[in-house]
Amino acid sequence: MDFFYDPPLFRPPSEGDNLIIQATLGCSFNQCSFCAMYRSKQYVERPLADVIADIRQAAADWPDAQRVFLADGDALALPTPHLLAILRELSDALPRLTRVSCYATPGNLARKSAAELALLRAHKLSLLYFGIESGSDLILKKITKGTTQRRMAEVLHKAHASGMKVSATVILGLGGTQHSDEHIAGTIDLLNSAPVTYLSTLQLTLDESIAEEFQRKFAEPFDMPDDLALLQEQEKLISGLNPPQPVIFRSNHASNALTLAGNLPRDKEKLLGQLREAMAGNMLLRPFYMRGL
Repeated sequence: MDFFYDPPLFRPPSEGDNLIIQATLGCSFNQCSFCAMYRSKQYVERPLADVIADIRQAAADWPDAQRVFLADGDALALPTPHLLAILRELSDALPRLTRVSCYATPGNLARKSAAELALLRAHKLSLLYFGIESGSDLILKKITKGTTQRRMAEVLHKAHASGMKVSATVILGLGGTQHSDEHIAGTIDLLNSAPVTYLSTLQLTLDESIAEEFQRKFAEPFDMPDDLALLQEQEKLISGLNPPQPVIFRSNHASNALTLAGNLPRDKEKLLGQLREAMAGNMLLRPFYMRGL
């Protein structure tokens, strides 16, 4: 590529082999106390001409690209006409394009109308990466997520009705040892009431630069769960899930102690069996030095 990314650049694990275009820089919310991803950046909507120039250069270098991820953390924050112009340029420049994806915050998804989402879906924006983190209103307040369980359920239903797929993430350990039960129970309630296509779990990993802020906003001493406690959370979560549609489940993020993969509800017992083997010490966990964000 002859153009340069504005670092830091983040993307979901499943986008590692796909073309990345920075439509925005940073995150328009950028207040979640557990997340340090874009703290070094001020949110900016990149000029459309610059994005189009990047697309044309990328297409010259990789004309057969089939999937594109729109970075940074908030491409869905763009006004719909601006985002449509990007999607049209991608389709024109990449004749084999099949899918465009981006991160979606609850607030930005709420601000798009059902008609706007359907229009974006018609122009190949078909996958949204959505950070649930927790379904517990208590935990959502403590981590300054800026949303509620009810609001997330509403926007997830809206995305589903538009024909978009949603890849959702949950962070194990986010309630600490003291609020583990509320964290998992609320998350089960949300996932059993709102449709997602993919579900991934991560383990809480706090960057040193935000650890103090996280503790302060949590508003009480925070006790980090150990691996056994996190595996127990995973077991409770999977045991309680009866989603409204089949879900492809993964825990393949580098933060996880144990990698799991399966479909829910079909593979529930297999996944629970693997977790119980790990908790009994019969499966190797990922060493700490190999874990990361």
